[in-house]
Amino acid sequence: MAMAASSALQPERCLLPLAGPRRRHQALRVLPPRLPVLPHRRRGAVTRFSSREGGGGSAGAVEKRSVVPEVAAERKGGGDVEEEEEGVTAVAGPLELRWPPWEGLPERYRLIGATSLAFVICNMDKVNLSVAIIPMSHQYGWSSSTAGLVQSSFFWGYALSQLPGGWLAKLIGGRTVLKAGVLVWSLSTAVIPVVAGFMPGLVLSRILVGIGEGVSPSAATDLIARTIPLQERSRAVSVVFGGLAFGSVLGLLFAPPIIQNLGWESVFYIFGLLGIIWCLVFESVQELQPGDKEDISNLENTSAGSNGQVSSSVPSKSSDSSLEEITDSLKDVPWGEFFKSKAVWAMIYTHFCGSWGHYTCLSWLPTFFSEELNLNLTDAAWVSILPPLGSMVITSIAAPFADNLISSGVDTTKVRKICQAIAFLSPAAFMMLSSVDLGLPPWVVVAFLTGGISLSNFALSGLYCTHQDISREYASILLGITNTVGAVPGIVGVALVGYLVDTTHSWSMSLFAPSIFFYLTGTAVWLTFASSEPQDFNKLASESLTEGNQ
Repeated sequence: MAMAASSALQPERCLLPLAGPRRRHQALRVLPPRLPVLPHRRRGAVTRFSSREGGGGSAGAVEKRSVVPEVAAERKGGGDVEEEEEGVTAVAGPLELRWPPWEGLPERYRLIGATSLAFVICNMDKVNLSVAIIPMSHQYGWSSSTAGLVQSSFFWGYALSQLPGGWLAKLIGGRTVLKAGVLVWSLSTAVIPVVAGFMPGLVLSRILVGIGEGVSPSAATDLIARTIPLQERSRAVSVVFGGLAFGSVLGLLFAPPIIQNLGWESVFYIFGLLGIIWCLVFESVQELQPGDKEDISNLENTSAGSNGQVSSSVPSKSSDSSLEEITDSLKDVPWGEFFKSKAVWAMIYTHFCGSWGHYTCLSWLPTFFSEELNLNLTDAAWVSILPPLGSMVITSIAAPFADNLISSGVDTTKVRKICQAIAFLSPAAFMMLSSVDLGLPPWVVVAFLTGGISLSNFALSGLYCTHQDISREYASILLGITNTVGAVPGIVGVALVGYLVDTTHSWSMSLFAPSIFFYLTGTAVWLTFASSEPQDFNKLASESLTEGNQ
């Protein structure tokens, strides 16, 4: 009987009388039948909830006012209740301003967006020197070999930080590592004008910029592997690493006018400040918690590999790891099994080949356009914007292309091979056309290089997704391994191009011929040995240990 009476009273709790002289002509307002009773809050307190069903946006935000004070007052006979505490559910209007603007988005999307923004700033700080090196060389009397040395010093730190960055991302989480990396490279960028006249200091500052930016790819890979399901992975990787192309565009767009109007020193101060601001804003983006049921369930439901194999589980991270735990974690990494895998070796060499073409072009194209095509600083920088701008367009095409193929049932390995082949064969073909003396006008050469470099961004849906495909648990470490080798062209290749330009006076032999060679050989290795099949490296290590003990 008591239960029946309680059930009968439930609908009545959804009706709130609008008592008081100002409401006697108003009708009752009806709340949703299953509206949960909110905990007690101080009067006038407003709580915002984000509706995930709509995927975010302004229509997904709902404002709820506490109903407890009003109900309690009525039960105690407290008389009229102020209108401000009326228990209603009001949907936010379309004109309501919200801050921050990403309120209502799932946490994994916020993390991906913030990480992409970090990569935008990353390449802004990377390409600013490729523009500033021209007036700096004139001021300090540097030759092309010296300028190449200065630019290549970035990659010394970049190479040194890859494996430590991947390991730290696995140990304490990519979020912490990314934030530390942005802070290091931003502060190091800001001090470059102070030490520019002292070559060891300038080289050291660029090495620190490389260290800060070097940990970022592994940190981002860790975030993607832990928060993004397979069907969304190509898009997530493209959004994050596509920030590099957008950063190149912004850097090459704003660096020349800043240098011409404020001096070359100012570009380092301004770009360095942007990274520091990012670190402060990043604090408002919450880390993905177990309570974020939609994000976690989406990832868990899609943890199976391309053939239904379940990839390795990803343990939670703690930033309070002791020294002993850190040492044990380093020992537990199955390093030997990584290098027994043909797929890992294919990723290593392919990463090296792609980096050779990317880093040498990124560092030397502004100078090539200036000297070979006789463009001034501003025009050379504007033309240099075209390849990364085209890269952004290609990235928006390649990512859904790859994800749709995988969703339609095409084998993941086959999709990664197709995308990577496009990424390598396209720039190789266009560089061949640009390097041969066909009497082409400058704008045709620019168009060829823009098309080739832009299509190379298919690699974001090829090589750069394979680390997560074969092992979610060790994705950051695997990227650290391949990126370490991939940083070598930045050290050797960038400096070598400067040396060859001084000795051969031929951009075709110095810049294009080596890149064409690596693009072609990289394609052959990738198509032969690459694989996206999930691999349980821990299990393989255990089996090897068992066989060794027998």
